[in-house]
Amino acid sequence: MNNVRPDRLSDVDPSRRIFLAAAAAVSTFLAVGGTAAATPSTGGLELPTATYAVDPFRVKIPAAAIDDLRARLRAARLPEKETVSDWSQGAPLNSVEPLLRYWRDSYDMRRLEKRLNAYPQYRTEIDGLGIHFIHVKSKHANARPLILTHGWPGSVVEFLNVIGPLTDPMAHGGKAEDAFHVVIPSLPGYGFSDKPKETGWGLPRIARAWAQLMERLGYTEYYAQGGDWGAGVTTWMAKQHVAGLKGVHLNLPLLFPPPIEGTPDSEEQASIAQLVSFATHRSGYAKIQSTRPQTIGYALADSPVGQAGWIYEKFGDWTDSNHHPEKELGYDQMLDDIMLYWLTDTAASSARLYAESFDTDFSPQKLDIPVAVSVFPAELYRPLRKWGERMYSRLTYWNEVARGGHFAAFEQPEIFTEELRKAFATM
Repeated sequence: MNNVRPDRLSDVDPSRRIFLAAAAAVSTFLAVGGTAAATPSTGGLELPTATYAVDPFRVKIPAAAIDDLRARLRAARLPEKETVSDWSQGAPLNSVEPLLRYWRDSYDMRRLEKRLNAYPQYRTEIDGLGIHFIHVKSKHANARPLILTHGWPGSVVEFLNVIGPLTDPMAHGGKAEDAFHVVIPSLPGYGFSDKPKETGWGLPRIARAWAQLMERLGYTEYYAQGGDWGAGVTTWMAKQHVAGLKGVHLNLPLLFPPPIEGTPDSEEQASIAQLVSFATHRSGYAKIQSTRPQTIGYALADSPVGQAGWIYEKFGDWTDSNHHPEKELGYDQMLDDIMLYWLTDTAASSARLYAESFDTDFSPQKLDIPVAVSVFPAELYRPLRKWGERMYSRLTYWNEVARGGHFAAFEQPEIFTEELRKAFATM
């Protein structure tokens, strides 16, 4: 029985599912040395207490956490097949099952640990929270400091494939003047950053924290980049004129609702229709996470299958892949991101950012510092340059690229890198 690997996870014998679930619970209980009473999960990972110092950090996944994950995957119970032939009801069963099977049978459970530990990582306390970040300095003396901010359901994993090209451009088809020192923080409540224990950690506060981080690292002048929540943080850094910020690049400019002047023309009408369609048919996740992050957290914190499905749907919907994200990202990379959410138990804490900022701070802001924008064709909607010009008085760069979607650096690292080189050259 120990070697049985059914083709469908749902084919596991019910009595075996019960046994495995019980075994997983006992394993976790013994691993943490706890009592039978329910306590908030740490995902099996203990984070060192952060201080004002910038302390080196390495990921170390306990064997018990991996054993627990494997047991849960083997004991998984899946829903029946959807009643439609497309993604209109969510990620289809015949797309999710191969991902789960790969995770259970083939994925290297320590791959994420090895990938992250290949780069210098740190934790430091800012405004009462321990903030995790990757910091890689270029060998080029005149490299420009750059802080890159991820979104949801992304993470620092999104940027791992662009660290080399950005910091060592001459080894990746660029020139010495294309070099950056890169800082890649995990948002509060995400990854290996601390989870806020009180309300108030919205985009403006995170923007101020990032400015403190860059100052603490000794950067008196720097640039910032972001998409999704990262675009929100980066926009607020520019809005607040945080000390040292010289310019920003956005791959999702916050131009919704769009700044319309007069009657919308045909181009504007098309983009507005995309926004309406998204709000009507594809924004259910945001409604839930902005109103009930705690409730969805119970399901996702307890089930790796639920966590995987919740994130995989966005990879399918938001990549330039015609709902085949494995062709662009591959199972390994998608699972690296999913693993980070699972191991750190950050489903609820990451969702709370929606409750903090989705209906208030994630909105258009007039900016008067240099702004560059790259538009990827499979983005949630097509922002228009005329809208950017109405909101950004110093728009230095606007380009629509040939391929890619919402996860720009993750999907198209070469295009993303080239866009940053060209965009910041205009500043």
